[in-house]
Parts: sequence; C-alpha cells; structure tokens
Amino acid sequence: MASFDRPGALATMATSIFDVVVIGAGMTGAGVALDAATRGLSVALIDAGDFASGTSSKSSKLVHGGLRYLQQREFRLVYENLRERQRLLENAPFLVRPLPFLIPLISSNSLTGRALVRGYSSALRLYDLTGGWRIGQRHRKVTPTEALAHLPTLRAEHLLAGFIYMDARGDDARVALTLARTAVDHGAWAANYVRAIDFSRDDAARATGVVVRDELTGDTFSIAARSVVNATGVWADEIIQLTARSDTHQITPAKGVHASVPRERLPIDIAAVLAVPGDRRSVFVVPFEDGPFTFIGTTDTPYDGEIDTPTCTPEDLDYLLQAVNAATTCDLTSRDVTAVWAGLRPLLSPREGEHLSGRTADLSRRHRVSDLGDGVVHVTGGKWTTYRQMAEDAVDALAPYVGRVGATRTKKLRLHGYGSWRPTTPLDTHLYQRYGDDARVVLELISQDPSLALAPIDGLDYVMGEFVYGARAEMATSLVDLLTRRTRAHLIDARATLDAAPQIAFAVAPHLGWDEERRGMEVGAYRDLVTEELTSAGLVL
Repeated sequence: MASFDRPGALATMATSIFDVVVIGAGMTGAGVALDAATRGLSVALIDAGDFASGTSSKSSKLVHGGLRYLQQREFRLVYENLRERQRLLENAPFLVRPLPFLIPLISSNSLTGRALVRGYSSALRLYDLTGGWRIGQRHRKVTPTEALAHLPTLRAEHLLAGFIYMDARGDDARVALTLARTAVDHGAWAANYVRAIDFSRDDAARATGVVVRDELTGDTFSIAARSVVNATGVWADEIIQLTARSDTHQITPAKGVHASVPRERLPIDIAAVLAVPGDRRSVFVVPFEDGPFTFIGTTDTPYDGEIDTPTCTPEDLDYLLQAVNAATTCDLTSRDVTAVWAGLRPLLSPREGEHLSGRTADLSRRHRVSDLGDGVVHVTGGKWTTYRQMAEDAVDALAPYVGRVGATRTKKLRLHGYGSWRPTTPLDTHLYQRYGDDARVVLELISQDPSLALAPIDGLDYVMGEFVYGARAEMATSLVDLLTRRTRAHLIDARATLDAAPQIAFAVAPHLGWDEERRGMEVGAYRDLVTEELTSAGLVL
C-alpha cells in the first residue's frame, strides 16, 4: 500500500511499471496524480524540487474567479474559476475559506466617478451571475464610511463609495501538498527532489518511462511507465524539448512579485483591490492569517531570465508600494517591508497569427492539453484555481496509452484532512486551518512534549510542533522546505524567521537525522536564501 514516505516511494518507483508518471508536483501535477489514482491508474508523482516549490508556492494565495478577466471577455474562464473555487471550498474547507474583498472607488472628478460606480456595479453583477453567487453572498455597495472601517488609511477626500464582493483564500503550498497526500491515500506514490533527465523509448520512439536523478543522493534510475504527463509549469518547454528533441516553445513566463509589511503600517481586516494609476491593473492587499502582517501583490511583467531563480527587484517593489501609497496615506517605504517573494506564471505562448498587446497581463490564463502521440501528454498554462479541471483534461488524454480511463471522480472528492474534528481553542483553529483533521496529530505531539507549543518566530503564530510534524510526516527534507512551504513564515517576516532558524533546526534535527554540522549547513542555506531575496530587492538584511 502506498505511503507518504520518500524512501519507500523511491524503492517502489525503481521496481514497478506504472500507468503514468507525472512530472511536476505543483498544483497541477499533484492534481493530475490524484485524478489518475482515483480513476484506478497506477501513478508515480515526481518533482525536481520540493512539492509546490515553483509557481505553486508563490501565488497571491487566492482562490478567485478573476474579476478582471470579465474585461477581457473571458467569460468561460471566469465561470470555470468560480465553479472550481466552489469545489475547493466544499472539498477542503479547512484549507480554502471565503474572503471578502473591498473595491474602493476613488476619483476627483464627479462625472468620472459616477461612471466608475456604474461600471463596477455592472461588472460585479455579471461576476455574481457567472458563478460568484455560489459562495452564498452577492456583492454589495458600501459607503465611504464603511470602506474606511475596513481600510482606514484610504484617501478619504476622493473616496466616492466602494463595493464588497466575496472570493476565497488558500495557502497554495499546503493545498498542493494536500493534493499529493490525497493522491497517495488513493494509491499513488510521490517523491520530491527527483529530477526527470531523459526518457526511455521503444522502437517507435514512444516513451516507455522516465530516467530520473535523485537530487539528494545523485543516484539515477528509471521509472517504467505506459504514459507520462508533463505538468511542470514554467519548465514545460524543457520537458517538451526532451521528448521532441526540438526547440518547441509553448510557455511565456510572466513574473509576479509580492511584498509583506506589518499590519500596523497597512491596517486592513479584509482584502482590498487597489487600482494602479496609469497601468490598467490592480493590486491586492491581503491580511495574513498567521500573524499581524499584510501582503501586497502582484506585478505582471514579461520575464526572460533564469526561470529557476526569479527575484523581486527594487523596481518591482517600488511598483507595489507606489500603488498602495496612491490609494492610501500609509506612505510605505522599503524600510517597512519584512519579506518578498517572486514567482513565474506559466502563460500560454500566443499561437501563430494571434494579435497581442505586448502586455503579459493580457495573455490568456486558460490551459492547454497537447499530445504528439509519443506517450507524453503536456498540460500547460492555466491558473491554480482551476487545477482540478486541468488535471481532469490531462487524464482524459491518457486513454490512447492506458486504455479506458472512465470519468473523473474528483469533483466531490474530499481532500486529505477533511473530517469531523473541529477546533475549540485558538491553537486548535490555527492548526485546523492548516492541517484539518491532522491537527490532532500535531496536538498529540504537543501533549507529549509541551515545549512544542512554543511559537519560536517573533510575531508569528506557528508553533514548534508544526515544524516537527513537517519533518516527521510531510516529507520535508530541509530547513528551507519547512520555513518556506510547510509553513509560510519566510513569506511573512524573513528576518524574524532567520533569527529563529537555529532553534527550529535544533528541534527537527533528531527527526531528520541531522548532526551539528548539518544543522549549521541548513541554517546557512536558509540565510543565503534570505540574503539573496532581500538584497535583490534593495533591502537590508
């Protein structure tokens, strides 16, 4: 029986023949593994890095329909987003929760202001009709006083009114990890830090497996399979080139950057959408749930650098801070920033003959499934909100290689952690919103060792038991895994997290087999990450 255990998964992968190997354990790849496993296929899920270590851990943490896509007349995309949002709310209510959004309407011209109110009213009415109503609450108009109650630093002198509509939030990295664990619950095998380096092929050049390298040991071996799914996001072209041995180009990366600040500097109790002056775009302002901090995002710019290491630049940071300062009196500066993160959207490259504006913001967020008949199905583009639909489409495309696959079973499938247990204390609630029923396992660790109830990072709610649980049960292999993805401490306050890193490394060392030298190496690797990200953004460590 499959288990969420890296050594066991590697041993099984090296000695079995699978119906499908899924390359890429982000949101889409983990979703593909789950969809395939629940349809009765034997599945191996691998990733060159950690689960969700690419784009899937660097989003805006929102499960949203995409109100702005209505302006691009992407009605089907918005409908699909809102439908899939509702499924996540039902299948993983502990991970994905409703979140109100405020749209403040600011204008110094009364005529323009009235047109602005009418425009947003029409757009939000259409949003509700397209599927926003499923969340149980429609949009409503609010007065300037009500808007200021949620975001008190708004520039009141030109605040006409506002709208509040409902969307949803979710910790992207934990959703992806939960999808992988749910796939394993249904018989799949999963392992992180396993890189695809080539394909084995039969005489007809059809893929019969994947040659991989264990990135932690350097060992290479082959995983035999009847088919392969390429779900590697911005790395999709690299896998396409391995299969086709050509320079096929399907992905146009676009960089998105976020920044965190103390909530006392940007006070808000719900999310907000702020227009960016002169850019036909908006940024989100969202309160974190795991400490008194707010994050701002995101940019949307073309990217042609190294896709493994996108970073926030001083210009990216200025864009975000200026957008907030234009709408509020916060007067944020780089000195207020506690953390930054940058990710790449795997946008579909335009097809031949398509006319584009030159803005990545105008590229479609739809997905594409392609198959050249060589045993490898490629799923590209898309948004993490619609991962389940992308996975369904990809598994449907496997039929020529694995036989009849039947209908998807994931529409109403409850994810790992769904159960009847409910929190009764603040600590219970914090843990439940990250682990669901598995919160009881963390609480049992704490009951056995009360010191694990201590919160090691100043200002953040994470308790030591969470880091120990990540090391013991969630296939974390490094301190970076624990601080950036099993928890989101690094994205909230990188400096405070670095201060606590030695203490956390000491606590998890017995569970990961680290000696004193290895602990020092792990803390050093995390310090290097913090230094690189902050200095690239023009910030001081």
